[in-house]
Amino acid sequence: MGCTSSMPNKMYNVGKKKNKKRKLNIPEVVVFVSSLSLPGETNLQRALRGLLPRHLVDRLSGLRSQIMILAEDTGGLAFNELQRALEEYLPVLIGLVNKEFSLDQTVDFKWKNLQDGRQEICIASSWFELLSVVNMMAILSMSEANSLLIPKDGLDVAERTVSEDCKKDAIDLLIKASGYLDFCVQCILVQMPPDIKAKLPTDLQEEFLGAVSFQVLGQGTEMQLGLAVENQKATLSVKRRLACEQLKYFAQAAAYFYHGLILDKGKEPSCHITAVCCFLAADELLTDSKKANLSFCVASPVTRALQALPDLPDFSLSLRADDYVLPEMDPAWNDEKWEAQLQTLKEHLNDSVDEPENE
Repeated sequence: MGCTSSMPNKMYNVGKKKNKKRKLNIPEVVVFVSSLSLPGETNLQRALRGLLPRHLVDRLSGLRSQIMILAEDTGGLAFNELQRALEEYLPVLIGLVNKEFSLDQTVDFKWKNLQDGRQEICIASSWFELLSVVNMMAILSMSEANSLLIPKDGLDVAERTVSEDCKKDAIDLLIKASGYLDFCVQCILVQMPPDIKAKLPTDLQEEFLGAVSFQVLGQGTEMQLGLAVENQKATLSVKRRLACEQLKYFAQAAAYFYHGLILDKGKEPSCHITAVCCFLAADELLTDSKKANLSFCVASPVTRALQALPDLPDFSLSLRADDYVLPEMDPAWNDEKWEAQLQTLKEHLNDSVDEPENE
């Protein structure tokens, strides 16, 4: 994988001139996590004035602001609190993508990525907002899994251990994250028109989301294999099957291996800097891997195969993503009184547009 061998708080000097070099901190990583995006300032009251009841607009705005403030204050590390806030926001947000209300392109939703200097992305699409929210839930699940697998004792990497319960909880979180990502690809992106899709950032494109979904399942299988290796009761056939499944997942997640290249495609200078750091870290890991491979190759063939290895058996994948389903739309959207008011307002707005033309 590479991630399992990453070093904690690795520092890299980036820049050509000595007096202009920047030191970047590459945090310890066990689970690959996409860069986190946070909601930006969006004036829902102005965009939805006259189209929705005041109390519903205030609720939408309040829930979104709660997510924004919580994420800003904690840097996205308050996993449980943020997940609850996002789950509370979703039922109210779903009304904006409901075709019955025709509000899909009413609001310019803004999001900012923590990795590229907080550059804002603004797209007038409620589907973009829904995609960003569900994707954020996936990233939080991956981040929480990563935190469970990094011991807090501060010991040397070789001496630290992670409990079996933490590993199992991390696997469950990865399966959940994969479910969120699959839902983004299969149920949200398909609703977007091509012009909106073209505006999406790299980490919300279909190919990237699909690759990360396969990759987190591969990492979950890798942890299952680790648990099987540590379990004396696990048979060799079980370990072999898990190893084969792991390779199959990684083969389908090619974008993971080219993460540095993906980052380097970003338009911001910080994307290029981060990509360089990824390449430097990958080069160090590759060097260590070559040393380990060389020591194995020169060893006496006691257990090493003397002849060419046979092709791996083609097992069906056993670890699958959770099936994620959106919650029910908030009951406030089904209030008959304001629905009649909304229809009247729409007719009034249409009449206002037609009047200048008639004159």
